[in-house]
Amino acid sequence: DLTFSEILELSGLVPLPPYLNRNAVDSDKFRYQTVYAKNNGSVAAPTAGFHFTDKVFKKLISKNIQFEKLTLHVGAGTFKPVIAETIQKHEMHYEKMLVKKSTIKKLLENNEKKIISVGTTTTRTLESLYWFGIKLIVENSPLVEFTIRQWDPYLEKYNKHISTRDSLLAVLNYMNNSGIEILTGFTQLMIVPGYDFKIIDGIITNFHQPKSTLLLLIAAFIGDDWKKAYDFALANNFRFLSYGDSCLFLKSMRQ
Repeated sequence: DLTFSEILELSGLVPLPPYLNRNAVDSDKFRYQTVYAKNNGSVAAPTAGFHFTDKVFKKLISKNIQFEKLTLHVGAGTFKPVIAETIQKHEMHYEKMLVKKSTIKKLLENNEKKIISVGTTTTRTLESLYWFGIKLIVENSPLVEFTIRQWDPYLEKYNKHISTRDSLLAVLNYMNNSGIEILTGFTQLMIVPGYDFKIIDGIITNFHQPKSTLLLLIAAFIGDDWKKAYDFALANNFRFLSYGDSCLFLKSMRQ
């Protein structure tokens, strides 16, 4: 007997982004994947992670740069373009997240240090974590689900100017009281210009296509400077999208 996952592995194809305009080949199972991928569940790879190799990780360790792993199962909706007249009419997809308690503790221990996320998926997961803590504090109920809806961060009732540390402590206390080591939930979070980033100080990301929620996230992070960055990339023949070049944007660039 085979599991559904095994059947997919035998008969399915790697779901390449439609803009690659080609069929999947056997080598894509390894090329369209990060070296640190572990859990099955995503329909797309977190492409910012393509630039990290075992050699890069060794260099990071040698420079005393710490790193943590988390899981967000990328859904097919990541390829969905924004075709609505306004972003308010665009419906985001839900994606499953898993965050270890040890990661929460590490974020708290390094609360005063710079947090750099690798990719938009990591960014949305970390930011969703903050809003779950806010929900726990505001709702004051152990029955709060780890589900972040598209516009939750923009609702007045959740904008209470609560620190990142207090929010993460609320999440940690929730996990301790619930006796869980891995926090599992879903996020529909849509980050658009005007969003106030709560956890990350920088983001490593590829260059994204127009009319995408990914580009909206970048515009939210560095403001109108995204146009300068993309003009520079185009003028210097940078490669875009999944197999393209990467860049580092820092929060200080917005100031």
